[in-house]
Amino acid sequence: MDFDSIIDRRGTHSVKWDNMEGLYGVSPDDGLSMWVADMDFAVPPAVSNKMREMADHGIYGYVNCDTPYKDAIRWWMQNRHGWQVEADAIFTTTGLVNGVGMCLDTFTQPGDGIVLFTPVYHAFAKVINNAGRDVVECEMINRDGRYEMDMAAYDAQMTGKEKMVILCSPHNPGGRVWTQDELQAVADFARRHDLVLLSDEIHHDLVFDGATHIAMQNAVPEITDRLLMLTAPSKTFNFAGLHTGQVIIPDPHLREQFRRRMLALALSPNSAGQLATAAAYSPEGAEWADALVSYIDGNRQAFDAAIADIPGLNSMKLQATYLSWVDFSGTGMSREEFTNRVEQGAGIAANHGTTFGTGGESFLRFNMGTQRSRIIEAGERLAKAFEDLQ
Repeated sequence: MDFDSIIDRRGTHSVKWDNMEGLYGVSPDDGLSMWVADMDFAVPPAVSNKMREMADHGIYGYVNCDTPYKDAIRWWMQNRHGWQVEADAIFTTTGLVNGVGMCLDTFTQPGDGIVLFTPVYHAFAKVINNAGRDVVECEMINRDGRYEMDMAAYDAQMTGKEKMVILCSPHNPGGRVWTQDELQAVADFARRHDLVLLSDEIHHDLVFDGATHIAMQNAVPEITDRLLMLTAPSKTFNFAGLHTGQVIIPDPHLREQFRRRMLALALSPNSAGQLATAAAYSPEGAEWADALVSYIDGNRQAFDAAIADIPGLNSMKLQATYLSWVDFSGTGMSREEFTNRVEQGAGIAANHGTTFGTGGESFLRFNMGTQRSRIIEAGERLAKAFEDLQ
């Protein structure tokens, strides 16, 4: 697989490249885009071939490809994660963020508290706030560059108005792969406070460093009466623009509530996303995904080495994802100063840590899902931008 050839995405309506100047003041002409979480790699041949076949057919009418689509999802989850999924448990949303919104809409009410373990994926809080629910931040402990949860502290925070807890597993932006004991602790917390547990597992295929992702349904089978699982092929195979994700609901009662809400809003999947998913979740897709993880692991090592050479900067050791979480607190600089050095000095657009909630103030998130040459260049640019510290 060729992950080294650069594909110029500028001028293609790419959010990642064409929007970065307006958001970060970094020109796509000479800047590096390392913010929004999509990759600069072409999709697997199995996917592009299926899209070409669909385009060449020339008719884009109503289709019903639920059976091959759901069969592929079930095959992937069983073979890659040891997770048995019933076909009737799978609901398709227009991506994972829409899935979160649908779960909030179905299982909570305006004014309810929604628990987040922060810092965490910024879209969660955005959706919660816009749905008229209240974000309840339970800040994680950064123990020697590794996030941990303090359930006793979180128990003390609960007021009784909380109705749902959202877990990011593996964690974005910290890259943690949660252990069996940690997943059990989250499930126990949800039970103690009678919370619906929403487990976002979109990064579950992008795991390395000897870690093993455990699907929450496998980790704590007895929690399924309150469990909602979120998955999608978009992070693994880089087709987020097809807006296809899955809410997988093991419990028949919760499943029926969600089904009725989907019908009430007349929501249904698009055929392009279903066909791309079925093509990706295949033996050919698995081979491509293995090669991708190996390549990203090389990017991670190269970027971590570059960050380690800059005094005051520390990247959290990732077990999963292609998102590097870099702490600038050791520089002694204000958030404005280190951010300006990255954006205007190094010419790199990276996500601001404050958007991830409490605990993210001294961080920036860098997307490493790009060509190795750009990772090396990013390290060189950062070294130059902070050369007075060396």
